[in-house]
Amino acid sequence: MANVERLYTLYNLISDAKDKAPQHKKEFAEILTGVKGGPGERRLTSQFIARFYSYFPEHQEQALNTLFDLCEDDDVAIRKQAIKDLPTLCKGKTELVPKVADILAQLLQMEDVGELITVQNSLVLLLKTDAKGTLTGLFYQIQHSEDELVRERCIRFLHSKIKVLGPSVFSTEVETLVHTEAKKVLQVSLSEEEFVLMMGILRELKVCRTPKGYQQLVELVAEQIDFTRPLDATDLESVHRLAACTKQALPYFSTTIKSTQFVEFMWREVLPALDILQQGAAESNNNNALILDLLKIMAELVPNAGEVENLSGKISAIYKKLLEVMPLPPEGEAATAALEGGVTLEFSRVECLLFIFHTLAKNHQEFLTGDSERLKDFRTRLQYFARVTQAYQKRLREAVANKTGEELKTEENKIKLIAVKTTGNINILIIDLFRQPPSYKNKITLSWKPASGGASVLNGAEKRHPPITFDEKSPKSQKTDRQIYAPPRDKYSQKAAGGGMRGGNRNRNRGGGFRRGGGFRGGFRGRRGGYRNY
Repeated sequence: MANVERLYTLYNLISDAKDKAPQHKKEFAEILTGVKGGPGERRLTSQFIARFYSYFPEHQEQALNTLFDLCEDDDVAIRKQAIKDLPTLCKGKTELVPKVADILAQLLQMEDVGELITVQNSLVLLLKTDAKGTLTGLFYQIQHSEDELVRERCIRFLHSKIKVLGPSVFSTEVETLVHTEAKKVLQVSLSEEEFVLMMGILRELKVCRTPKGYQQLVELVAEQIDFTRPLDATDLESVHRLAACTKQALPYFSTTIKSTQFVEFMWREVLPALDILQQGAAESNNNNALILDLLKIMAELVPNAGEVENLSGKISAIYKKLLEVMPLPPEGEAATAALEGGVTLEFSRVECLLFIFHTLAKNHQEFLTGDSERLKDFRTRLQYFARVTQAYQKRLREAVANKTGEELKTEENKIKLIAVKTTGNINILIIDLFRQPPSYKNKITLSWKPASGGASVLNGAEKRHPPITFDEKSPKSQKTDRQIYAPPRDKYSQKAAGGGMRGGNRNRNRGGGFRRGGGFRGGFRGRRGGYRNY
């Protein structure tokens, strides 16, 4: 076994030989024995293997396995050194790249941040050396690894690097390989987070940034959802997964790419499930955010729904949900109590449901005009809700008025700004529906989506709408001294801001949770002794 001094002697002998270095086979073999020494010997062994590897083909398999052993060393410094040295072996020997990439991909399970960065840097070097070979190794682990953490981190690595490295590494040929392999991955069972990341990778490919590519992405999402499978609303894992998957398709729907099958599924499976989810929310299972998430998704789907089955039935189903959150005005003592204690209204849900109803009823206007009793009841609810909404919006505007740009960046003020947009949208839709006959001409940008233009909600210059009354003949001139209902007094975040998808989806996976152990868990032992057929 060579010690540190002997290793330096051997290094000098081979280095000084220059073109005759391949003649020093015994000296290189002796360098390999340094792996059995102390920390100094093992670290030098790693460095010297990387330096002379290409000169000694008869020792290359042994040398490669020695480096793999050092990647699992108990000393973190030695592990990092070996990981840094691995890409060096592949210079001029691209046939090694898939094997080395496979091993580095497994090392992405490292818990130490410094080691993880070292592994990622070595993978980047491999991508620059031979992108196709590196991707072959990475996708092998993504498709076959039983370790959730390895799969997720491989996907996350590609997701982060494909845009950063750009065409210099991800050429058209390489992108084609990514596209092919990614589609294979999406055909097997993935965790929610893995699916979202893989869709993010595909989104960066040029081949997917075309109408045909958008259609393919939508079809991949549809395959994940499986519209033939009923939704079990009691399985929150499945419901969250449905929401996450559908969100991946939302950006691609248009006048040419229809959301029809998604809409049909939502009305058939999701809308009835809302009652079950609401019951869970009442039992303190905190499903309110999930319910709102599903309503937001439905609101984004309907504008591009195309021809749907039983339109009247769909409108009726949404109308019933809308009545649940748009109450009749209280009377007598209840009205006095409402004025004194405020009212609690689900503004975010109302925005979603009112937008869905407004969008669908445009193609079936007799739903309201053909039933005078229904129209009268609806107008009563609209008027009451409009009064409370306008009062609530006034309080919100006062709360954010004269705030600096920096102050408006706080979480509380961001929530209030969203609430201003929410209440503004509700008022616009109510004004349309309150016309005689109801109109469906106004368009809004849903409060959770980026504004496409128009006045700021803070500059006070946007159009102000008069309070809505029953006398629609002269809405602009009519005045009333009737006392309006008191606005809600609960926190803005609970009722006006809504909620997005829950975070921390990492634990929702095929294995029932990630196995987190020490710095390295099992590694890749048993994978040596010849190269895998890639």
